[in-house]
Amino acid sequence: MLKIDGGCGKAFKVSKGLNIKVINTHGSQVVDTWAFNINEMSEFLSTQHNRSCLEKLTPTVGDYIFTNKRQPILKLIEDTSPGVHDMLLSACDIERYRLLGCKGYHANCADNFKMALSEMGYKAALLPSPWNLFENVVEEDNKSLKIQSPPVKAGDYVLLRAEMDLIMILSSCPMDIALTNGPNGIPQEIEYQIF
Repeated sequence: MLKIDGGCGKAFKVSKGLNIKVINTHGSQVVDTWAFNINEMSEFLSTQHNRSCLEKLTPTVGDYIFTNKRQPILKLIEDTSPGVHDMLLSACDIERYRLLGCKGYHANCADNFKMALSEMGYKAALLPSPWNLFENVVEEDNKSLKIQSPPVKAGDYVLLRAEMDLIMILSSCPMDIALTNGPNGIPQEIEYQIF
């Protein structure tokens, strides 16, 4: 079992046909998730293309997850959580925390993404919007979006299958101001397996 500390990120290679199990070890932890075609870094998991390819806001078990070239990069094989995953919001970054009143530096998913790729010797030309596993974003009656506590329990997981050779980046979201990671707001470690 591999671990990612709370508020930190990790990038790793996954060969086509292998499975990736992302485990919400303690519950309530959002995991920002990216995937890139390892042979062509300009092709990546695209939330906007997923919404149009699937004609729904978030994938469910049995769905492929698509790239910006409308090719399957992952398949959602199993999901023991309530299936609440966000494909609308961008990754938190330093400007997001400044807008929330934070002074000085705050760990964030955008920087986790860049650092994780850099540690592997890779660089992406842009920061795509992530697939926010376990994040609970609801539409209010007035059409505004509201972040609510994730309904995920400790030990819940998603099981994905790589549909091409890829680099995956996971970030245990450092958000401790909004309800992204639940009412206690303390980022928790997550676990993952590749098999």
